[in-house]
Amino acid sequence: MAERSIPDDAIEERFITASGPGGQNVNKVASAVQLRVNVFRLGLSPESYRRLKTIAGSRLTREGVLVILAQRFRTQEANREDARARLTAMLDKADERDARRIKTKPSKAARARRVDAKKARSAVKAGRGRVTGD
Repeated sequence: MAERSIPDDAIEERFITASGPGGQNVNKVASAVQLRVNVFRLGLSPESYRRLKTIAGSRLTREGVLVILAQRFRTQEANREDARARLTAMLDKADERDARRIKTKPSKAARARRVDAKKARSAVKAGRGRVTGD
């Protein structure tokens, strides 16, 4: 897809201490990034917004803020790039259209087979009635 431009006023970055790799450094340096994006400022079409809501799941708040937490790497810069790449991938996936469904209908022979199968099954079940003593 084309390079996506995300307005600066729609993004807020917070650096927090990360869990995971980093040794003693992990307790001292805020290397994880929490990317908060106001999706209403992105100018998405209604269909893209609907798909983004599905893709984002619980990462999208009621106020329309998408929260992405990136802490895979040991440096702020690498985590920042990772978060922005994940945001771009998510938005690109939301812009993809669903494949159109082509309506099909069963053939005449298939409908006849279905009716015959139903009649045969009905006959089997009809034979399971109460047994009357003569």
